[in-house]
Amino acid sequence: MYNVPKVKLGIVAVSRDCFPAELSVERRKAVVKACSEKKLDLFQANTVVENETDVPKALKELQDANVNALVVYLGNFGPEGPETMLAQKFDGPVMFVAAAEESEGNLIGGRGDAYCGMLNASYNLALRKLNPYIPEYPVGDPQDVSEMVGDFENIARILLGLSKLKIFSFGPRPFNFVACNAPIKPLYDLGVEIMENSELDLFEAFNNHKDDPRIPAVVKEMEEELKGGNGYPGILPKLAQYEITLLDWAEQNKGTSEYFVFANKCWPAFQTQFGFVPCYVNSRLAAKGIPVACETDIYGALSEYIITCATQLPATLLDINNSVPKDMFENNKDLFNGYTLKDLFMGFHCGNTPSCMMKNHSMKYQLIMHRLLEPDKEPDISRGTLEGTIRPGEITFFRLQGTADCQLRSYVAEGEIIDVDPKSFGGIGVFAIKEMGRFYRHVLIAKRYPHHGGVAFKHMGKVLFATMKLLGVEDVAFNQPASMLYKDENPFK
Repeated sequence: MYNVPKVKLGIVAVSRDCFPAELSVERRKAVVKACSEKKLDLFQANTVVENETDVPKALKELQDANVNALVVYLGNFGPEGPETMLAQKFDGPVMFVAAAEESEGNLIGGRGDAYCGMLNASYNLALRKLNPYIPEYPVGDPQDVSEMVGDFENIARILLGLSKLKIFSFGPRPFNFVACNAPIKPLYDLGVEIMENSELDLFEAFNNHKDDPRIPAVVKEMEEELKGGNGYPGILPKLAQYEITLLDWAEQNKGTSEYFVFANKCWPAFQTQFGFVPCYVNSRLAAKGIPVACETDIYGALSEYIITCATQLPATLLDINNSVPKDMFENNKDLFNGYTLKDLFMGFHCGNTPSCMMKNHSMKYQLIMHRLLEPDKEPDISRGTLEGTIRPGEITFFRLQGTADCQLRSYVAEGEIIDVDPKSFGGIGVFAIKEMGRFYRHVLIAKRYPHHGGVAFKHMGKVLFATMKLLGVEDVAFNQPASMLYKDENPFK
């Protein structure tokens, strides 16, 4: 996917000198084989790190193979100093994982004690102030470890993306949506750059793209995507002009960053000056891996990008918007099997969800803006949304948020979209999340989260939770008790 890092995984086996290095080598090979069966490309360094002089040899192998995410594999107990030095000197995300013993018949010559070695590795990592990814239970056979490596690949993609990400924002964050206002200092703590711009900057750049020769080709792309849902073909040239404007702005201003997202003010002056609503363009860019958050929601854009890196699928930003009526619940009880009314809500936005993530879609006008700006008229400046029902299936709601006192907190909630007609407007779907009523009250309200949430179109809670911890986000609410931190009766504390 465009605008998302490519992860090149590598594995280095370590071996303490009083254990046979062959044990680590054979176990490493078995892990690589298990990863290959899962379509995980894992480069294995020939060097086994037994002492400090092996560290530069292993690093050279990794560098020559363009490895940017490292698995340090304790095939046996492992040398505590050299293995943690390897992690310290490697320039990229690192995971530590250990081998389980294979058989009751081989616990003398073939016992590796890596279970023990992980404890001392963690101590030495702390001495060096390192915070690598250590899975929840980091000891396993080759199949187990390959599952951990799969999670690590997604986590590494997020970390690599954030390390080279720039957020472009246009316009002040709206006063009437104060929830979108948040301090930018925590972005720098994450290593994320931000470039704040005026709406006038965007308007000038847009006007400078008038009659751009690339517009017809983009219009053709839009027509092919919309097909029979092209309700307002006359607005497509302006939308194409706007899309080209944003992409050119990013290429001209991303500087030393490699990846970028946008957080743009989109109403109400946008409609009167630009002459359309930007929702459809936002949806198209999100489909390419370039989230564009509405209402200058910088943390919404950041959350969408994290999701995109984790899943390698387009994400969307939705309002946690309205309750499901009781009659809709009663009329579709067979589809809501296992859920209560309080588990349900509707996720909505004007029309920014990528078409590939919708059950049906068509170009329409923004009803709320139409009421406000051109009532009793044929839609003109309110045209440009992509409306329809969001497709059913697994989802994860996620948001990383900067608080008023410049701290970071986040939430993760796994659930699904139910195949029920929402009978409303915009890009919308009926969402079901177990214990949503409690999550709504004791996380979203109690911890002062805004209405916007990023949506991943698959279950990704474990990966997102682990990534937040690696980033140093202490306050992470997860609606699944998948961590020892949340083993008590209320997993939302």
